[in-house]
Amino acid sequence: MSKKILKGKVISDKSNKTIIVVVERKYQHPFLKKVIKSKKKYFVHDEKNISKIGDLVTIQESRPYSKNKRFKLLEETK
Repeated sequence: MSKKILKGKVISDKSNKTIIVVVERKYQHPFLKKVIKSKKKYFVHDEKNISKIGDLVTIQESRPYSKNKRFKLLEETK
């Protein structure tokens, strides 16, 4: 099974080796046909503490690092 790869924006980098990334997606409601935006926050493992607030990053699903961290940082796009 392939691992999820998502793109999002860093909203917090206060914790050591952890960043919080918000991923926004758009989808069409099945009945109303209206485009809906939804956001979800992910706790991401950042081994070298390279990401800062406002950076656009690519994250990948991985093994559990802690209770909440299930993703790791793949690359940073500025």
